[in-house]
Amino acid sequence: MGNSSRETQKFEKKSIKILHLDLKGNSKIPENDRENIARHAVAFANADGGKLIIGIENTEDLPPSNQVIIDLDLPNKIKRRISELTHNVAVKTEIKKYENGGETIEIEILPSRNSIAATNDGKYYLRVSDSSVALLPEDLAQLLTDKPSFIWETKQTKVLKNHVDDDKLFKFIFEIRNSKKPGDHVKKMSDEEILEHYFFVDGDYLTNLGVLWIGLRKDRGNLSYCPTIHFIKYDEREEKVNKITWDDYYLNPQELLEAALTQIPDWMEGVEVPCGMFRKFIKNYSDVVLRELIVNALIHRPYNQRGEILILLHSDYLEIKNPGRFPIGVNAKNFLHKSIRRNEKMAKVFSHLGLMEAEGSGIDKIYHSLLTNGKGLPTVFEDDDSVSIKIEKRIIKEEIIELMMRANEEIKLTEKELISLGIIAENNSISALEFEKKLELECSPSSNPTRQWLGNLLELNLVKSKGKTKAVEYFLNPEFLKRSNFRGRTTLKNIEPHRLEELIRRDLVIYQPSPVSAIHKRLGGEKEIKIRTLRSMLSKMIVEGLIRSSGKRRWVKYSINLN
Repeated sequence: MGNSSRETQKFEKKSIKILHLDLKGNSKIPENDRENIARHAVAFANADGGKLIIGIENTEDLPPSNQVIIDLDLPNKIKRRISELTHNVAVKTEIKKYENGGETIEIEILPSRNSIAATNDGKYYLRVSDSSVALLPEDLAQLLTDKPSFIWETKQTKVLKNHVDDDKLFKFIFEIRNSKKPGDHVKKMSDEEILEHYFFVDGDYLTNLGVLWIGLRKDRGNLSYCPTIHFIKYDEREEKVNKITWDDYYLNPQELLEAALTQIPDWMEGVEVPCGMFRKFIKNYSDVVLRELIVNALIHRPYNQRGEILILLHSDYLEIKNPGRFPIGVNAKNFLHKSIRRNEKMAKVFSHLGLMEAEGSGIDKIYHSLLTNGKGLPTVFEDDDSVSIKIEKRIIKEEIIELMMRANEEIKLTEKELISLGIIAENNSISALEFEKKLELECSPSSNPTRQWLGNLLELNLVKSKGKTKAVEYFLNPEFLKRSNFRGRTTLKNIEPHRLEELIRRDLVIYQPSPVSAIHKRLGGEKEIKIRTLRSMLSKMIVEGLIRSSGKRRWVKYSINLN
């Protein structure tokens, strides 16, 4: 038995060091660590449950082979103490023995489905990705709204399990048995066991998920908020010119996805761009982007809230609007890195049918597709009752398309490396701070997500860097650009210091005295060279006696030093 070293939405590890031995050899957990365990228990209970393992170090998968839990009654003591320190938290505790001889204490926290869990001093927590975060008072109202949506799919209906659409049932069973995703043990199950495995049935009745996927049309229509999709096209004057709706309840989620991808003729439109000796056809909106956006809308929407999924096609951009807000802990800035599924069982069905990527990789696919096609990153909006994702139609830089193809042909890059390469190419040169902002990376002294995203780009000499710490800047290796026949516009972003110094000197010979803003504008502005780089060089030239300044603060002007 083993656990992944990476902590997740449902898994947290604690070192054996939080257990202390008294003089009699009995294990004892100090008060601070007990409160920490209670915090995690509350967080898991308010999410979808989880496991807390005591006895595995943060960087390890297994406990040490010689690790043995001495006090056999300790799991019960922990269980009682959690009960004393929390409200609405139910746990199971036991000692787990591993094949290598080590032992751990496993605490399983059950989800608090119909109530909100809290510590006994009135604090609330929620499990978000791999962290247990404190909730603010204003978060509690949304948590109360979200809780029913997290249990919607497994809720038993009054529809008997044999009242199904035979064609939909046959297709589902057939595709599961012929899919690469489910294990062999699933494929060997009987039809009824497969339906139970995917939570389509509960006893003698279908669940909401079962009705949604294999139920009859009338039963699907009787669900409180069955998903529907509306496609609306606008012209250049923002007037509606076409509308297609799938709101008659004939289609299950898989069929809705297929209809939205195949029945809209606009998805075939695009442009041809030069790519080496040939031309490449680039769709306005790639199949990968469309699939991932619609899948995300179907599996992340709250099914206890009214509202259709809107696909809004404007003349220059696409917007997909989904009812419901982000779950607590996810927002427009961190949605690339945080993954909380309201409908986990439905997501598993989508995954096992091969309709979506693995957990957390769908947004990566969108970023990768957009950047390799020379387009900008998506824009995300959240309002009081919906979330929208906006994708621009235009190609920002055609030359990036060939560059990305050449890079991937020469060296097989990972998806994160291709995304990072695309962002750097799109910006010519980008600082570490700007790179982190583009990807909304959360850096800390103990982690370096920027380096993780860059991967081996620096070692492979595709990307170069200059500067140190937060002042470091990344830019494409000129040798790689030359080798790739990159047709991008030359800029001053990577100009050598002595050349920049000479440009400033020549500028001041003509225009002195001059404020920094004017010098910056004449050198091309922010698109060509960063204002902080220019200020730094001006300060250096003053110290070296090459130029002089007059005035103070924003009225400072620079002139050539004639002495």
